[in-house]
Amino acid sequence: MPEPAYSARSHPQVHAAPTAVDSAPVAIPPCMATMDVVPDGDRMTVTMWGELDLGSRRLLPELYDMLTLSGTGLDLRLDAVGFCDCSGLNALLDLRTRATDEGKTVTIRSCGIAVERLLDLTGTRELFADSGRPESAPPPAVPAADPPEEDGQDLRAEVTQLRRAMQTRPTIDLARGILMASFSLSPEAAWSVLVRTSQNTNTKLHHLAHDLVGTVHGTTLPEQVQQQLAAAVAGASRPGEPAAYPTGTPAEDRDRTTGD
Repeated sequence: MPEPAYSARSHPQVHAAPTAVDSAPVAIPPCMATMDVVPDGDRMTVTMWGELDLGSRRLLPELYDMLTLSGTGLDLRLDAVGFCDCSGLNALLDLRTRATDEGKTVTIRSCGIAVERLLDLTGTRELFADSGRPESAPPPAVPAADPPEEDGQDLRAEVTQLRRAMQTRPTIDLARGILMASFSLSPEAAWSVLVRTSQNTNTKLHHLAHDLVGTVHGTTLPEQVQQQLAAAVAGASRPGEPAAYPTGTPAEDRDRTTGD
């Protein structure tokens, strides 16, 4: 397996003070995503894991540099992205726009359920289609006059699941803040601790976050959860630890962190 040619972990940046004629700049939160870049012929393969939200815009300068260094563009592998919202998608669209300006392409080679649903719901999947096979792709199917009722039910179910995931974010963010304050962890390390503990205890991420927040009010975590949490904190405190969503993580393990 080739060694990554480039690895980036975003850090908070200091924004310039607004001038008298400009409005105050919008604060960008810390980036919860990490990426590795490996050359692949005249293209660059970018593997990402973590969260793609507003903070992921901090990765754009590095992505722009990799795009410039590539011959024909970037191939994204997003299997290990556990959360993606419209802000994260907008960052990918900005990257695609830059590629178009340079006469290059950005394709999504593979992705997990979080990214897949967002692409389907927003109708942007075809914008990141494999550029190597555009002409051989079959023509779009003509929808039936009366689409099956099951299709509408599936779409409503996906929207409901996406909304539920958004509703659980405040609790997850609060739990991450507790870990940061209790163990002097960075935002990225606290996220990794939550995901590892969720996976190792077979507990959904938002359930684990709810229980962790409850400890502030005197409740106690189960012994197994305490052990796995301590192990995850110890691992996150050591340099060189793998990411919370390493490439190749089984889909069922990734889904457990975002599902019901």
